[in-house]
Amino acid sequence: MKKGGILHKHLNEVIASLGHMDTIVVCDAGLPIPDERQRVELAFKEGVPGQLEVIEELLKEIVIEKAIMANESKTVSPEMHANILKLLGDVEVEYIPHAEFKQRSRNCKAIIRTGEFTPYSNVMFVCGCAY
Repeated sequence: MKKGGILHKHLNEVIASLGHMDTIVVCDAGLPIPDERQRVELAFKEGVPGQLEVIEELLKEIVIEKAIMANESKTVSPEMHANILKLLGDVEVEYIPHAEFKQRSRNCKAIIRTGEFTPYSNVMFVCGCAY
C-alpha cells in the first residue's frame, strides 16, 4: 500500500508517464475535454476536490518548468488567481486568451478535471526536468 500523497491510480499513472516538456492541465468542472485526450476524472460534486487542493498535491509530485493560465483569470477570478500564484511560487507564468488556452489543451498529455466551479481557474503545466 502507498504511504500517502496522491492515491488515485489513474493520476499516478499519468504522473509516472510525464517527461520534460510534456503538458498537463488541471481544470475546473466546466472546461471542455476532447474525447481523444486522456482524462483523469476527479470531480465528485461542486467544489470537491477543489482546484487548489489538487494543484498543491500535484506540485509535490512533478517538476514544473512553466505554468500557463488564461488572461481572464486575473480579472474574473482574482482571488483564485492569487492563490494559484502563491502555490506556484517562483514558477514562470505565461498568460494567453482563454480561447487559446482551450485550443492548446487539446494537445496536452492529460487533463485532470476537478470539482472547481471558479471560472477561468484552469492551469496548464509544462513539465520540467529534475536534473
